[in-house]
Amino acid sequence: MPVVNRIADLADEITAWRRDLHAHPELLYDLPRTSALVAERLTAFGCDEVVRGIGGSGVVGLIRGKGPGRTIALRADMDALPLTEITGAPYASTTPGKMHACGHDGHTAMLLGAAKILAETRNFSGTVALVFQPAEEGGAGAKAMIDDGLFERFGIEEIYGMHNMPGIALGAFGMCHGPIMAAADVIHIDIEGRGAHAAQPHDGVDPVLVGSHIVLAAQSLVSRTIDPLKSAVVSITQFNAGTTDNIIPQTAHLCGTVRTYDPEVRDLIESRLAQIAETTAAVFGAKATLRYVRGYPATRNHPAQTDFAARVASDVAGPAAVDTAMPPRMGAEDFSFFLEQRPGAFVFIGNGDTAGLHNPAYDFDDRAIANGTSYWVRLVEMGLPA
Repeated sequence: MPVVNRIADLADEITAWRRDLHAHPELLYDLPRTSALVAERLTAFGCDEVVRGIGGSGVVGLIRGKGPGRTIALRADMDALPLTEITGAPYASTTPGKMHACGHDGHTAMLLGAAKILAETRNFSGTVALVFQPAEEGGAGAKAMIDDGLFERFGIEEIYGMHNMPGIALGAFGMCHGPIMAAADVIHIDIEGRGAHAAQPHDGVDPVLVGSHIVLAAQSLVSRTIDPLKSAVVSITQFNAGTTDNIIPQTAHLCGTVRTYDPEVRDLIESRLAQIAETTAAVFGAKATLRYVRGYPATRNHPAQTDFAARVASDVAGPAAVDTAMPPRMGAEDFSFFLEQRPGAFVFIGNGDTAGLHNPAYDFDDRAIANGTSYWVRLVEMGLPA
């Protein structure tokens, strides 16, 4: 296809953009350099409209095709992670304690590449909205853009997202109907006991003992409460108590995460964790309270749009390189907020055999750029035929 040839011609340029972004990571909503670079390039490419400041530091570029039609959106996330890079790459992060450890530099570069080609060829009818989103990494930037009128302001009818994934063959695609990523919630359990000398435990109420029993009960919740045909994870990841060896502390604090796909399972786990904390503590004469903080909802693909995304991916990479029944992941993604508001699909593109996401040795594989950029271009041309 001519578009693939054009992308091959641009591969080195897109790679250079990606590596520049990688060397200058920025976090959450604080993206002055990144958002400015994106806006400047979209303007230079000839986008019909470039709007900054959506959802704080998000950027939206509009490209209109050869005739009237629907408006679909393509999304890339721009933010990095608070992590110190150990790749040793010549383009490694120049900012200590910050790095692109999730490949958002690659996502942004690929969508910029698609923008350049689509603005040149305009081989479609309707409008494509290029959505460059801040704060995916825990800041709910998608929700901020929605709250700022993203869909209404630009008339967006469908939205599509793509994320790289180590462990999937380089340049291959994976997707599934329904939930593809989990809801991610945070749990905090505060335990109030009674402090005492460690040599006289009978004079106190030990919150460490209470917390230990709560941990064991919480870790049994999924296996003995949740339907085995449904999925959930409860992980207690922090246990903080005490200051020295000879004091039974007054308090203890537990923290962890809950991952679910089904809203009913999510509700049940929240309710049961509260019961476990309160009743277990009461058995020992202590008090415990649960604070359950709901984070990103499950990312749920819409059937028709997922089937369409699979056709596009097959057009780019060939049917053998597209897995349409990929098992869902327990990671979370704020693209979920978009899919609660509009039909669309979220897919993975393979990063090959690399370090995992959120790992200080991770790096986006630039050889995935051709397929990723082609996917975006073909999605527009196939979805909005001229």
